[in-house]
Amino acid sequence: MAQDKIRMPMTEAGLVRYSDEAASKIQLKPEYVIALAVAVAAIAIILKVMYQ
Repeated sequence: MAQDKIRMPMTEAGLVRYSDEAASKIQLKPEYVIALAVAVAAIAIILKVMYQ
């Protein structure tokens, strides 16, 4: 019975991790990204109201 086992291929076969090589030179805090998005949205709304 032990010889009847079906062997499935490994799920991670051939995958390579490049996280060490792909480190970004620019490191931003999440708070800065959210603040920038809010600022851009606010500017867009103000410009839309002013020039409507």
